[in-house]
Amino acid sequence: MNREQLFDIANAWFESKNWKPFPFQTQTWTAFLQGKHGVLNAPTGSGKTYALWLPIVLDYIKKNPEYKTKHKPGLKAIWITPLRALSIEIKQAAERVADDLGTQLTVGIRTGDTTSSERSRQKTKMPDLLVTTPESMQLMLASKGYDAVFKNCSAIIVDEWHELLGTKRGVQTELALSRLKVIAPKMRIWGISATIGNLQQAMEVLLGPNSEALENSVMIRAHINKRINVISVIPEKMDAYPWRGHMGLHLIHEVAKIIKKSRTTLVFTNVRSACEIWFQALLEKYPEFAGDMAMHHGSISRETRQWVEQAIRDEQLRAVVCTSSLDLGVDFAPVETVIQIGGPKGVARFLQRAGRSGHRPGQESNIYFLATHAIELAEASALRRAVKETVVEDRVPYLNSWDVLVQYLVTLAVSDGFYPDEIFHEVKSTFCFQGMNEDDWQFCLNFISKGSQSLQAYDEYKKVEIEPDGKFKVNSKAVALRHRMQMGTIVGDATMVVKFLGGGYIGTIEEWFVSKMNPGDVFIFAGRKLELHRVKNTEVIVRRADPGAKARHATWMGGRLTLSAQMSELLREELYAANTDNMSKEMHALAPMFKRQRKESIIPNAGEFLIETFKTREGYHAIFYPFEGRFVHEALASLMAYRISLLTPISFSLAYNDYGFELLSDQEIYMQQVLDNELFTPQHLHHDLQASLNATEMARRKFRDIAVIAGLVFTGYPGKVVKTKHLQSGSQLIFEVFRDHEPDNLLFQQAYRETFEHQLEEGRLILALERIQQQEIVWKQCEKPTPFSFPIITDRLRERLSSETLAERIKKMTASYMK
Repeated sequence: MNREQLFDIANAWFESKNWKPFPFQTQTWTAFLQGKHGVLNAPTGSGKTYALWLPIVLDYIKKNPEYKTKHKPGLKAIWITPLRALSIEIKQAAERVADDLGTQLTVGIRTGDTTSSERSRQKTKMPDLLVTTPESMQLMLASKGYDAVFKNCSAIIVDEWHELLGTKRGVQTELALSRLKVIAPKMRIWGISATIGNLQQAMEVLLGPNSEALENSVMIRAHINKRINVISVIPEKMDAYPWRGHMGLHLIHEVAKIIKKSRTTLVFTNVRSACEIWFQALLEKYPEFAGDMAMHHGSISRETRQWVEQAIRDEQLRAVVCTSSLDLGVDFAPVETVIQIGGPKGVARFLQRAGRSGHRPGQESNIYFLATHAIELAEASALRRAVKETVVEDRVPYLNSWDVLVQYLVTLAVSDGFYPDEIFHEVKSTFCFQGMNEDDWQFCLNFISKGSQSLQAYDEYKKVEIEPDGKFKVNSKAVALRHRMQMGTIVGDATMVVKFLGGGYIGTIEEWFVSKMNPGDVFIFAGRKLELHRVKNTEVIVRRADPGAKARHATWMGGRLTLSAQMSELLREELYAANTDNMSKEMHALAPMFKRQRKESIIPNAGEFLIETFKTREGYHAIFYPFEGRFVHEALASLMAYRISLLTPISFSLAYNDYGFELLSDQEIYMQQVLDNELFTPQHLHHDLQASLNATEMARRKFRDIAVIAGLVFTGYPGKVVKTKHLQSGSQLIFEVFRDHEPDNLLFQQAYRETFEHQLEEGRLILALERIQQQEIVWKQCEKPTPFSFPIITDRLRERLSSETLAERIKKMTASYMK
């Protein structure tokens, strides 16, 4: 069957659905059928799934002319998705094509949600087309005889590649692809990605630098001008002194109005605790939403989440309050409107969420932006410009993730074993490990077979045996079982299952939250008021609480997002524009705040860096405004405090948010001395950061995750999970052994590298310091706190005061500053 005949089949199928293929779809079909690899860059809701499922099926038809009567069983294509929630939809799309064209091809799913009986069936009879996740893909490589399963596979598609790139799950995917390329030499590799800044590099990471696949590859872009309408919800009255959080719930009536106007609305919050608070607040103020509104986040039970997703598709719900759990790919045609509560902190995330509405080719997306405090309106203005100019973040790929490599090598040893010389070249062909040398490789081999230099005396670290012919193999069933149970790179805080006393699973909450509660305490979780009955092993047993009981909301660790580098730049440009006539309506709405800021200080221009100092009853405040995001400010605050203390013995308490950071002391800082000594220099940055931040403590925390991924500590069996504090103490012990006896251990060094590169964003910090060095430093000695400084001061108070007391305190502060 030639290409024209195959295209006739595809076009006829599209016609039967009253669709017309886009040019990018036909381009992808052509490239795939020509045997090319590639990356498809397409916006959400544009039909990218059919751009690749169709040519996979057409390729099968081409190779099997008697496809309608003779079915050739065996795995033909794998579709990797980062989210289990997407797998059902991807399977349905594949079945639609396979069944309508009468191919007899079977479609299956293999994820963490797949039942053990289904997995057993797949062992004896693999589906033709398989939808899976990076973790489940690794588990398949840990099965005996996996090469026979994959050898005739003609395609592997990595969906939402931009989400995996820059994560350890992406590294897992790179390693799996390096193996599959050798086992199935005819396999075509394709990535599907939304727009990212470094799209070309994304293709290089997927296909491998300098690889044959990269030479025979194509980048296909879908030129679909999807209109995104960004609508800011601007309050009637604007505070001159803004503070975080209060403004959002004040505008709850505006949110209700938007919900009532639309068929279906998704209300996105940045963190799970905010999701719970907004859901509860909407129900209390608008009881008529009961039954028409639901909540969706990662800690709610899978059954509930799947019910919510189906209810959106079936138009049974008017509104869903959610987190990033609904960010990706799930196709909800009825969603008309999206509301974003608070700054999403990144352009890509905002575009992804906007694309959830009008999720059909040619339809417009409507996204409302609701600021939770005044300065966030500047973020809204920046986002509207970013949407217009399509300014999107880069995703920085990982390099030398030795913990993921160690886990992968044990995976291969658990299945059929491996010969180091063969696997070395495969691993070195990946982007992540392209710089690996023989010594690094030998370290990894010694680590899995001898337990590394300092752990050789302990048998539990000798997982892999070296057989007489040089093959590395796991022969212990106990080691294999433990390894299979702990595979993966997502390491979170230990979670506990929440169940009703009479049975019935609600979801999971973090161990640290439960540890602060006593039986009889009431908390709000998954939209219900629950009373803690008792804690048993890893289960939190609850009963329904009295509706009138006082309750606290469940909270989760590490929920705060930070501004991306692109978002920071856009925000700075918006604020510089406040000194011109070229202002957006959001910036015009901030006029009362800007007027007050100018009265007390200045609004800096592009060539200026602002420092404000003033005295209150708390002490002497020095506030710096890099507008670089909270992670960079956390590091900068520590760095400046350390450098100032070298000039004058002085101690500080530190506070920071996305816009700036504060050094607070009981004695005055000689700011002229700071300026004269050029403390903003990037020179000696690494040394000063290590000295100022207690980098060892941060690296120790980072090492816990590395130790879990590398299999140095065991997280426990189902129902007998090891507590976080025990994991922490176990990994700390090993960290100290490496520090004292084996400082060149690659995993130990990786903990420091990840601390500086990923947590403290050292590269971005250097760029920020270089920029500040180019600017004129404007030091303003103020009489009282300014509007720009107010959110930072109130954020520090938030740590110590309840929300009611905080609101009262802020009211008094605002009244006195406005005098």
